[in-house]
Amino acid sequence: MRIVILSLWAACIVCAQTGLKSPAAPVEQPLPFSHKKHSELGLTCKTCHKNADPGESMGIAAVSSCMGCHKTAAAESPAIKRLARHAEMKSDPVWARVYLIPSYVFFSHRRHLESGATCQTCHGPVAAQDQLRREIDISMGGCMECHVKNRARNDCNYCHEPR
Repeated sequence: MRIVILSLWAACIVCAQTGLKSPAAPVEQPLPFSHKKHSELGLTCKTCHKNADPGESMGIAAVSSCMGCHKTAAAESPAIKRLARHAEMKSDPVWARVYLIPSYVFFSHRRHLESGATCQTCHGPVAAQDQLRREIDISMGGCMECHVKNRARNDCNYCHEPR
């Protein structure tokens, strides 16, 4: 039993140390989207990213929401014309994930926001990016470091389902 526990602990240490060392390359998306440009127009994270119950995930705006402005704003640009075709077909583009948490990790956006974390805490300066890229280490080590810094619980079962 002691060997199993030590082996699991050693595995946790290895996982905790394999994090993002520098910003990743921008992720190619089906349509160009500048968070910077939209932020400069006064849109906030919550404008497009809703947090429906139970609050684990943040949504991505439906094309119909984008077309609320883009029926007229930049309507002649090739990218907006492609967006409009998606709206006509009532289909959303398949956006590439930039941040992905493993399925065995419990993560609640709502719990983090309610505890005082901001979108920038985990996602970096998205509002300054023309092309989204991962800038913050969301590996186990990065999360544990943040939990220590913010005096949040850091025991295994807080984020992982007991097996």
